[in-house]
Amino acid sequence: MSQLQINHLFKRYGSVEILKDINLDIKSGEFMVFVGPSGCGKSTLLRCIAGLENITAGTLSIDGEVVNERAPSRRGIAMVFQSYALYPHMNVYDNMAYALKIQNASKDEIKQKVTAAAEKLQLTKYLDRLPKQLSGGQRQRVAIGRAIVRDPKVFLFDEPLSNLDAALRVQTRIEIANLHRTMEHVTMIYVTHDQVEAMTLADRICVLRDGMIEQVGTPLELYENPQSLFVAGFIGSPKMNLMTGKVADALGAHTVGVRPEHLNLVESGGTWTGAVIHEENLGSDTFVYVDIGANEPLVVRVDGTASHKTGAQVSVSAQAGKLYRFDNAGKPISRA
Repeated sequence: MSQLQINHLFKRYGSVEILKDINLDIKSGEFMVFVGPSGCGKSTLLRCIAGLENITAGTLSIDGEVVNERAPSRRGIAMVFQSYALYPHMNVYDNMAYALKIQNASKDEIKQKVTAAAEKLQLTKYLDRLPKQLSGGQRQRVAIGRAIVRDPKVFLFDEPLSNLDAALRVQTRIEIANLHRTMEHVTMIYVTHDQVEAMTLADRICVLRDGMIEQVGTPLELYENPQSLFVAGFIGSPKMNLMTGKVADALGAHTVGVRPEHLNLVESGGTWTGAVIHEENLGSDTFVYVDIGANEPLVVRVDGTASHKTGAQVSVSAQAGKLYRFDNAGKPISRA
């Protein structure tokens, strides 16, 4: 079991409040992802869970026991950092074995655990190499392997893929997802600013804003039923189109949102008309930017390739039930 309960947690540095009344239950074996803009407190919350930051007020419990004052090494937690934090003078085997050695584990136990972790992460043939002889993705796998051998109750990941190129991010993301499937008893908490990582890895996502929880839910719950204008605009890539002024007034709202994939270009009779100002052909998709006189261009996702001349007049129609309406406090009203 590895259930976490966070109750009324605050974190302050002097008079500056970083985390404000955080309340969150994380289920045993769950993959929870923290997302939010830079400075929202997601990494600070992760470090509070790890014990690397003291909690100013509130409680953190693991399996029903309050661990506020418990040392990081005694919380049953392993953390994987963005910077890998490998010992450059040690080979892969010794990096992965180091924590076990300082715990006075036997040589046989160390060998068994390191060998099993290396096989799971496809690192067996690299055990004799130094970190400088590895790619970024391989180094990150070593960092994960070093955590695995400790048999933690909870895995903490602090933006572990941000130093990797696009192809390695995809590969390592798949490996982390597979790792979660093979370690069902281990709870994983993952901090990222990457939408794709959050949507594809998480059982649930916790959206943070200005040190407070904005919404918690499954990826599809947040995507389909955002409970605030902030979540609507933050979850999804590309982001939701958000319109105010006359466009929103006509639909009885302060702000109207619609996702690019829920818009269609039609010959006539659409919800809005406007001029094409830009087009991005990506092969599988095309994004058409249309000026309808709103505060920002409307982004329309079209399947496959498309060709629209700059300045061409087009009509844009929203799919039924896919227009999100928000009041002036940023709370959802209804859909249209």
